[in-house]
Amino acid sequence: MTTPEPQCPFGHGGLTRQADLPTRPSAPVQPDPQGVYQVHGFQAAREVLRSEQVIQAGFGAEQVQSASIMRNKPVLYTEGQPHHEMRRDTARYFTPAAVATYQPMIAALADDLMGQLVRRGQANVDDLSLTMAVRVAAQVVGLTDSLLPGLDRRVTSFVEGERPSRDQTAEAKPAGPLAHLQGLWNQRQLLAFYLLDVKPAIQARRRQPKDDLISHLLRQDYTDLEILTECLTYGTAGMVTTREFITVAAWHMLREPELRRAYVHGTEPERHAILHEILRAEPVVSMLYRRTQGDLTVAGQHIPGGSLVAMHIYDTNADPAVAGDHADQLCPARPLPRGVQAPVLAFGDGHHRCPGAFLAIKESDTFLRRLLVWNDLRLVTPPTVTFNEVVKGYELRGMRVALGPAAQPVATS
Repeated sequence: MTTPEPQCPFGHGGLTRQADLPTRPSAPVQPDPQGVYQVHGFQAAREVLRSEQVIQAGFGAEQVQSASIMRNKPVLYTEGQPHHEMRRDTARYFTPAAVATYQPMIAALADDLMGQLVRRGQANVDDLSLTMAVRVAAQVVGLTDSLLPGLDRRVTSFVEGERPSRDQTAEAKPAGPLAHLQGLWNQRQLLAFYLLDVKPAIQARRRQPKDDLISHLLRQDYTDLEILTECLTYGTAGMVTTREFITVAAWHMLREPELRRAYVHGTEPERHAILHEILRAEPVVSMLYRRTQGDLTVAGQHIPGGSLVAMHIYDTNADPAVAGDHADQLCPARPLPRGVQAPVLAFGDGHHRCPGAFLAIKESDTFLRRLLVWNDLRLVTPPTVTFNEVVKGYELRGMRVALGPAAQPVATS
């Protein structure tokens, strides 16, 4: 007997979308009462992201831009020619050829994590995915000489702390005694990250340079502070977000047996298509911000220079004009217009598009196939979904899975 082909779409894609989020408005671009231009349409968002008249305004960019202490700003916050040069110089760390050199390390790490799951019988997927994401990103960046264990906790401390309310704008900051205490705590965590992780890596690369980001930054005469800031940027972008995506992809496939079966038995392109479709429906970063440097007209809406523009990635990725029918569900074979990539805008677009997109999918696939290949792997506890205001995305915690006492891998031939 042959297994029937699974039907598409597979269930629903919106496991993480908060119930209190407003429904999609009729206009693709609308100003709100605070003067922030809210973008919900795909074409309008892509025009903004690709425009030369906008600059980065998310992830604390405007606070970093105003700081004059650093000669070299992190790549996430640079604009114009300096940004293009930095992206060109560092692109080689994220090409398919470069990722292929990391693959033996990624595979060995995934095998080790699966070994831990088998020995214990149970584990939290979000804990395993954190270890995976941190160690892979650390290899690329060069954070491999830490004086003490705990790099993952030190990195996540920068984004898992104070939780401002959801109605704050991109530039709003908490105030009062609690904010002061939070600031002191963040300074302590930053100092620990520098002394235990970044400084030892810098010293090691000065003695013996390697083919990684820190070695490249030293060749460009970056100061310790500038390297620390760049490591923070890659820490949140390359570690925290990949952790969440691995967890949400596992959650979807453990809930949908047909989707899981299609993934486990699929070719690599077919598996990647499934992961891209999950990411389209579940963008880890749900909001992107830009500041206009000149007047723009997008989707018929005039946006004055100096305006803050907020792009709602959940909505852009489910825009029926792009995603078609069943945009709120998972369909890895979804036809998309020419020039639209499978994750739509989940990795951003334009000159600030995520450079590590291929690496993130590759390491996620390596981990997830080893996890989901076990016949009696089961979901014990679904994750708790909260919202992280630092990265403007979901956090999934406490997703516990278990293996039976006689677990055997599913044949994948």
